[in-house]
Amino acid sequence: MSTKAWGGRFQKSAEQWVDEFGASIGFDQQLVTEDIEGSIAHVTMLGECHILTNEEVVAIKDGLAQLKVKADNNELDFKVENEDIHLNLEKMLTDLIGPVGGKLHTGRSRNDQVATDMHLFLKKRVVEIIALIEKFQSAIVVQAEEHITTLAPGYTHLQRAQPISFAHHIMTYFWMLERDKQRFSEAMKRIDISPLGAGALAGTTFPINRERSAELMGFSSVYQNSIDAVSDRDFIVEFLANSSLMMSHLSRFAEEIIIWSTDEFKFIELDDAFSTGSSIMPQKKNPDMAELIRGKAGRAYGNLMGLLTVLKGIPLAYNKDMQEDKEGMFDTLHTVVGSLKIFEGMVRTMTVNKDVLHKAVHNDFSNATELADYLATKGMPFREAHEVTGKLVFTCIQKGIYLLDLPLEEMQKESVLLEADVFDVLAPVAAVQRRHSLGGTGFDQVKIQIDHAKTLLK
Repeated sequence: MSTKAWGGRFQKSAEQWVDEFGASIGFDQQLVTEDIEGSIAHVTMLGECHILTNEEVVAIKDGLAQLKVKADNNELDFKVENEDIHLNLEKMLTDLIGPVGGKLHTGRSRNDQVATDMHLFLKKRVVEIIALIEKFQSAIVVQAEEHITTLAPGYTHLQRAQPISFAHHIMTYFWMLERDKQRFSEAMKRIDISPLGAGALAGTTFPINRERSAELMGFSSVYQNSIDAVSDRDFIVEFLANSSLMMSHLSRFAEEIIIWSTDEFKFIELDDAFSTGSSIMPQKKNPDMAELIRGKAGRAYGNLMGLLTVLKGIPLAYNKDMQEDKEGMFDTLHTVVGSLKIFEGMVRTMTVNKDVLHKAVHNDFSNATELADYLATKGMPFREAHEVTGKLVFTCIQKGIYLLDLPLEEMQKESVLLEADVFDVLAPVAAVQRRHSLGGTGFDQVKIQIDHAKTLLK
């Protein structure tokens, strides 16, 4: 005969390796705090609804409090034969306070219990992620404030395009993270819902008060449909999707950090604390942390696709497939938290090589658009101005010089509209300063942007 909590109708037990395959305690023990919190709220509600006696409630809550202390001290001994976090804790509670511990499960199922645990778990962790995003944003703002007037090449197609403020470039990631933060905040509406009391799928015959247990756990609302309550994993999918999108942003930033720190660019130097060396090449300083974050983006994507695939074909309500919702969630959480912490430190401590950047913007043709705009302001149609400028760039390439090096008389061979003041316009600093449209790279606009960002962080 089976010794399982659900084993009354079974005449034999599964072999140990089968138990190990089906058990989730190896990973869902991470929900121990939330499982205890949900149980305390549930038994409190059962007492208030006179489903359990006051003495039973006191005994169960005292036992749960003792288990909470042991959990905080990592003193709980989880066993595979008890399958999951719920049955493990129930067995520990019963061993601790006797058969009355079994009354804790009155009016609920593991189906609504596990869903409740994950709602509680993500509610806490998303708040932590938002705080880490803001800390990272703060590091970006600090670097940006120091480099408002630091000129840098702006790129399209990874080709030099136009000179920009270095601050303007890195502030791009502030706004990506701001949208990430908004998405996580918005998702809290779907996380902050209680499934507890939905039972296996149909509710319960006990006169429970679901709103009261939700209130005790700090949830703002309850699921209105018991089947939806136990089968919904949208909130985890949404967490994984938001995390994946944020990891794509971090991966893009990591790619630029990696490129900028090469000898070919030398735009920045990473702090030693966020770099590693080579086991064979003593001179190497590798941007391994940035590379790891770039790689871990794929890990987050995989967890999202994994859960979407699990959910796509399962009928209502609960199915064992849904046990696969947890490991990817835990893994993505670990990945996101670690990546944000590493990136914040990496950006806060990196050195920006102003001289290298200054040289870069003066030894290229990224000021060519200024020449075309200059001609357009003199009345030449822009498309014609574009062609004239292209010819002058080609002349410079043939001579091995840049536009600022080209004599005025050479320029005037292509257009008499070009006058001596064109050299003022072609200066990279002027090219940046003149872009004062809202959201542009002009220094004044960058300052406005940073002030806006600082207001948001407050």
